[in-house]
Amino acid sequence: MNAARVDGATRADAARAPIGLIAGSGVLPLLVAQGIRAAGLRVVCIGLHDHFHPDLPRHCDRFSRAGVLQIGRWIRLMRAAGARDAVMVGRVKKATMYRPLQLLRQLPDLRTVLLYYRRLRFDRRSPALLAAVAEELAASGVHLMDSTRFIPDHIATEGVMGRTVPTASQQRDIDFGWPILQSVANLGIGQAITVRDCDVIAVEAMEGTDATIDRTAAICRRMGWTMLKTTHDSHDLRADVPTVGIQTVERIAAAGGRVLALGAGRVIMLQREELIAAADRLGVALVGIRGAEHDPRPTLP
Repeated sequence: MNAARVDGATRADAARAPIGLIAGSGVLPLLVAQGIRAAGLRVVCIGLHDHFHPDLPRHCDRFSRAGVLQIGRWIRLMRAAGARDAVMVGRVKKATMYRPLQLLRQLPDLRTVLLYYRRLRFDRRSPALLAAVAEELAASGVHLMDSTRFIPDHIATEGVMGRTVPTASQQRDIDFGWPILQSVANLGIGQAITVRDCDVIAVEAMEGTDATIDRTAAICRRMGWTMLKTTHDSHDLRADVPTVGIQTVERIAAAGGRVLALGAGRVIMLQREELIAAADRLGVALVGIRGAEHDPRPTLP
């Protein structure tokens, strides 16, 4: 048989194969499922117990449920459906890993237990988690894809997004805070900081963005502070891509924040157009920063 025909048939089969979707909480899995279908592909979804959005099943061609710690079941379901590539999106509360009783309630399967024992007992950082899960899936013929591939219209872009423009003092806070945020992100501490008058108010860690906003409001009761959010320079886009939504902007505005600066090409904006409209309505400036091209020297007051 002609080798070129065999190779061509293999590529065609791969193109027709469904895309797996491992779905945590929030609306992001919905957007990804819609994007996969818009690309003319079928969606084989695994909704994680107690996480997935109730509307998600109707946006998928095949839907199953599995526990957060049932990687062996994820693999069996995707292989049975013929999925060779998969996207993993949606929030999963990492703090659960530090609560043994909650871990047991997730009924981990043997594959996950062995993976945890061999790879994750002493390193539970997000990059280590992703690498371990991705390698475990790949060993069974399922490859994780860039989680932003099917949602290009929901990614932060460079420059001011919307009609609200930062003031001169707010721009100084962006210039001051951005290199600090990049250092924090590159150290693996967190993906966001808040700043006011060239002074760092709060640094996000495991608690997440919402808790960081609330802590900022408790510390800084003056209006006009700035939140900056991005990934580290070598972030693996297959998972844990920072995400903001309308509720994020509403929370910032209610807490006194007036600027949200995002890494251009590095942060997902859920329902991007609606998010920009909400920011304009609330008087919050949305600014996309091209990390490596931004001046790394802090601007002093």
